[in-house]
Amino acid sequence: MHNHTDSKNPELDFLVGEWEHGAMNRREFFQRAVLLLGTVSAAEALLTACSPAVVPTATPIPATATSAPSATVAPSATATRVPVTATSAPAATNTPGVTATRPPASPAGPSATPPPTPVASMIPGYIEAAVVDSSEVNYSSGEVKMRAILAKPKTGGPFPGVIVIHENRGLTDHIIDVTRRIANLGYVALGVDLLSRAGGTPKFAPPADPTQAINALKQSEVDADLLASIAYLKTLSFVKPKFGVVGFCWGGANSLLTAINSKDINAAIVFYGRNPANIDDVQKIAGAVIGNYGETDSSITPGVPALEAAMKKHSKSFESKIYPGAGHAFFNDSGPRFNEAAAKDAWARLIAFYKTHLQA
Repeated sequence: MHNHTDSKNPELDFLVGEWEHGAMNRREFFQRAVLLLGTVSAAEALLTACSPAVVPTATPIPATATSAPSATVAPSATATRVPVTATSAPAATNTPGVTATRPPASPAGPSATPPPTPVASMIPGYIEAAVVDSSEVNYSSGEVKMRAILAKPKTGGPFPGVIVIHENRGLTDHIIDVTRRIANLGYVALGVDLLSRAGGTPKFAPPADPTQAINALKQSEVDADLLASIAYLKTLSFVKPKFGVVGFCWGGANSLLTAINSKDINAAIVFYGRNPANIDDVQKIAGAVIGNYGETDSSITPGVPALEAAMKKHSKSFESKIYPGAGHAFFNDSGPRFNEAAAKDAWARLIAFYKTHLQA
């Protein structure tokens, strides 16, 4: 994901984001790049700098969350790729919820309404409605009414809380599914809709574009909304004071920023997210951090060594893993870059990491 703060040209940032999420083919990307940059050579350079070969389109899987009444609570494209030497461990097996094959996808908008016939996702598996409770909830962030999907085990508790931060497409069915998967591991998972300030993700059903709305958000507002999300979890009797955060793409960057901004975060997971603008801000992190990156993700992965160095400099707990052959958004099983082996291994890392830092 090409962060909107990295360029002076929002249209260019949007174009790169569309390409890296498979929303257009190579020819379409090149034609639009020529129009934006003015020359063929500049467009070629941009294409070379961006992650390689993408399947032309991605079809989202159907929503997997159940719906319940709302509960209102008042309370740069020119990056140079560095050599990657990390190796990938064998894909984890027998991971909770893993299914053997992925069925064909069918179109669905971002909704908390379950499909008539549940469809399993490949990794780490569709979570049946009988396993976890999930509902759309609302809470306040200043004057803003936040929207989120709250998922938790049906029985037991209290449980640690986990904030789930979406990609630059908003709170999609895929992220709702991930939220439910995390709940199935024994957590209260809150999939936050950070487009709430712009009317919420459902407002941006095709042909509306959520990425431009994401790019228009102010970082200070995003930070405030995520801190309000932690505050909301603290009000729930079935949540104990152990908190994690996980984010993907744009959400990966914000997962790290949330760990920087909140001493409540015990464990933060970054999936292919950019480093903070001031990398020395990592000195404010109170908990542990792990990162998952794709080898061919030329706009994100080159920043990993600098993050490792900063975390080491400030004596912070950090472990990164770069998956050979994997690209940006390799965990998203509804998209064209899904890498099954890397996704399974990264999920196994999530399970072990949260067990160590949130359940101990």
